[in-house]
Amino acid sequence: MTVFSTKDTGPVADAVKRHWVDTRLPAALRPYARLARWERPIGWWLLLWPCLWSAALAAIAAGHGWPNPWHVLLFFIGAIAMRGAGCTYNDIVDVDIDAKVERTRSRPIPAGQVTKAQARIFMLLQAFAGLVVLLQFNTFTIWLGIASLLPVAIYPFMKRITDWPQLFLGFAFSWGAFMGWAAVFGALSWSPVFLYLGGICWTIGYDTIYAHQDKEDDALVGVRSTARLFGEYTKPVLVLLYACATALFFLAAIFADAGPAAFAGILAGLLHLGWQIAVLDIDDGDQCLKLFRSNTTYGWILFAGFCADALIAWL
Repeated sequence: MTVFSTKDTGPVADAVKRHWVDTRLPAALRPYARLARWERPIGWWLLLWPCLWSAALAAIAAGHGWPNPWHVLLFFIGAIAMRGAGCTYNDIVDVDIDAKVERTRSRPIPAGQVTKAQARIFMLLQAFAGLVVLLQFNTFTIWLGIASLLPVAIYPFMKRITDWPQLFLGFAFSWGAFMGWAAVFGALSWSPVFLYLGGICWTIGYDTIYAHQDKEDDALVGVRSTARLFGEYTKPVLVLLYACATALFFLAAIFADAGPAAFAGILAGLLHLGWQIAVLDIDDGDQCLKLFRSNTTYGWILFAGFCADALIAWL
């Protein structure tokens, strides 16, 4: 068995076109980059934002002028590594489903670019990189990070047994809300708990939008999702989800003793979420993907507000 494949049948259908993965990397490495979704950074941004928000709220609570730069760098590297490991794991578990869905059948495993065994090796290498990052934190944060593997492990199976797989994605992707705070204080409090719950609501919302791309294929192969569950009621449900996320983020900021800039950032973020809902066309797959990706902007808005508040209070 060779570790690296030399077969490259072209990019994944919904990947970013003309990305450096397809233009700069050697052909033998491209399937692995696609397994890790390196050409689609939105995934690791969505995993990273709860970490950075939590780090910024911890800075406010601790009286620091900004989030710990070392922690920010570690979260950045860890998010890329663990998102890649998670995507690789998801593709190993979902290979039979992916082969039946138009958007995903060109992924490396169903397309025959890599074998399951090769994918497992690559997954372990990425997980090891994540472990090296995790070991840089205090003991409490290390154990907290290890605990995150449970929601990560069960998520890929949820689409087979529940209409709420996006809820379980929220459990996994929002875990960083605990990590940033724990890295500073070595413990948890109400602020990261509210941030985590708000992150879950936000995740269900944005991933419901994303899932509308596949709802026809999902119905044919028996994959369940909140996009199929909500259907034509998606917009009013998104209003509820994003309102709950905003309220919970307010509570997280209150319990971190945040000031006006943090709340202004949350309100500005709400305007962005409202725009998503207003323009959403659940039958336009291309637009759903663009709106899903726009959540990077939402992450920046909240982070900027929290950082500004920490700096203002410190000055």
